[in-house]
Amino acid sequence: MRSIDWWTILIYIALLSFGWISVCGASYSYGETDIFSLATRSGMQIIWIGTSILLGFIILMLDDRFYDTFAYFIYALLLLLLFATIFNPHSIKGSRSWLVLGPLRLQPAEFAKFATSLALAKLMSTYGYNINQWKHFAAAILIILFPMLFIVLQRETGSALVYLSFFLMFYREGMPGSILFTGVAMVIYFVVGIRFADVYIADSPTSLGKFSVMLLIQLFSIGMVWVYCKKRLGLRLLLGCLGITVLMLPLLKLSVNIVYVQLVLTGLLIGYLLWEGLGSRVRAYFFIALFALGSMAFFYGADFIMQNVMEPHQRSRINVLLGLDEDLRGAGYNVHQSEIAIGSGGLEGKGFLNGTQTKLKFVPEQDTDFIFCTVGEEEGFVGSASVLLLFLALILRLIHISERQPFRFGRVYGYCVLSIFLFHVFINVGMVLGLTPVIGIPLPFFSYGGSSLWGFTFLLFIFLRIDASRNLIRS
Repeated sequence: MRSIDWWTILIYIALLSFGWISVCGASYSYGETDIFSLATRSGMQIIWIGTSILLGFIILMLDDRFYDTFAYFIYALLLLLLFATIFNPHSIKGSRSWLVLGPLRLQPAEFAKFATSLALAKLMSTYGYNINQWKHFAAAILIILFPMLFIVLQRETGSALVYLSFFLMFYREGMPGSILFTGVAMVIYFVVGIRFADVYIADSPTSLGKFSVMLLIQLFSIGMVWVYCKKRLGLRLLLGCLGITVLMLPLLKLSVNIVYVQLVLTGLLIGYLLWEGLGSRVRAYFFIALFALGSMAFFYGADFIMQNVMEPHQRSRINVLLGLDEDLRGAGYNVHQSEIAIGSGGLEGKGFLNGTQTKLKFVPEQDTDFIFCTVGEEEGFVGSASVLLLFLALILRLIHISERQPFRFGRVYGYCVLSIFLFHVFINVGMVLGLTPVIGIPLPFFSYGGSSLWGFTFLLFIFLRIDASRNLIRS
C-alpha cells in the first residue's frame, strides 16, 4: 500500500468530485428538491462513483501479475463482447453499441480500451519485439484494428477514433517520427483542401484548396529529403519547385487550371526521388516518394469519400467545423449553444445550479458529451481552468509514473493510458469549444454514465496496481 501513487488517487477523487458537481448542475431542473434521489441523474451518478471506487479498490488488491498473465484472454473476451454487440437488437440514438441487461446498460467499447492496452503491453514486452520491424509493428496495428472495426460496425465512429491515440505510445516506444508526421500531414491536407476547395484564385478555374495541397505535398516531401537525405539536394528541389510555381502564376490570367500543372510537377518530383533511390540505393528516397504518392491518393480519396460516401449529417458536421456552413439549427446547433453557455459564465461563473442555458436545456447532451459547457457556465473561466489544470496534473503524473517503470510491460501500458486520457480530454474540450469535430466521446470522470466511468477507472487503477509492484523482488 505504501507503493501506491496516492497523488494520482487524490487527483482521481478530485476529478470525480468536480464531475459529480457538473452532472448535478447539468441535469438539475428548476423545482427539484432532492439532488441525491436515485430518480435523478445526479443521484445515480453517486452510485456509479461509489461502484467505481469499489472497483478501483478490488483492482489494487489483485496480484499485478494477473494483468500480464491474462492480457490476451481479457482482450479476446472483450473482442467477443464487441462482436456480439453488433447484432444487438437494441438501438440507442442510432447506435448498437450498448448491451441491455434488464435495467443495466453497458457499453463494451469503453472496456475494450483497457483490454487493448493490456494486449499491446503484453505483445510489445515479449522478448525480441522490435517496433521498427514491419512484422512486429503490423502485429500491434492488428490488435488495434480489430476493436476499431467492431466499434465502427456498431455505428460508433467517435469511439473507434480513440484507438488512433495509441500511435502516441508507438512513438514513445521507437516508432519513426515520420509516421506520426504523415498522420499530421493528412489532417492538414484534409482541412486545407476541403476548406478552400470552392475558393478560386483570381477568377480562374484553379481551386485554392487543391493548389495549396499539391504545393504542401511538394514542400513536405522536399523537407523530408532535407532531413533524411541530402540538404543540398533538398535546397535545389525547393528552389526548383518554388521557381516553377512562380513562373506558372501568370497562367492564371489565361484562365488555365494550374492544378494540373502542379499534379505533373508532383509526379516529376516522385519520379526523380525514385531515380535517386535506384541510383544511390538509399531507401529513404523510396519512402519519401511513397509518402508523396500516398498523400495525393489520400487527398483525392478523402474528397471522393466526403462527397459520395459520407452521410449528409456527417458532411454537415465537417462543413460546420471548417466554417463552410453555420447551420445553427442543425449540425452546428450543439456547438453554438455550448459556446453561448461557456461565454455567459464569464470569469467566475453564475454559481452552482444557476446556469440558465443548462437549466433550460438549450444544450443537447449537456450532462454527457457536452458537460464541459456546464463547467464553463456555472464555474466560469476560473472553474474551467481549474478542471483543465487537474487533467494536466493527471497527464504529467502518468508520464512520471510511466517513465519509472522497471519493465516494458508497465511502461507501454502506462503510455496507452496516458494517450487515451489525452485524446479524450483534447477532443472533448475542443468539441465543446468548436475547435474539433463533434464525434461524441465522453470527458473522463465528468460525463454521466457508468460504462465510461468504470472504463476509465479500470484503465487508471490497473496501471496504479502495476506501478505499486515496481520495487518488488521476484523469486
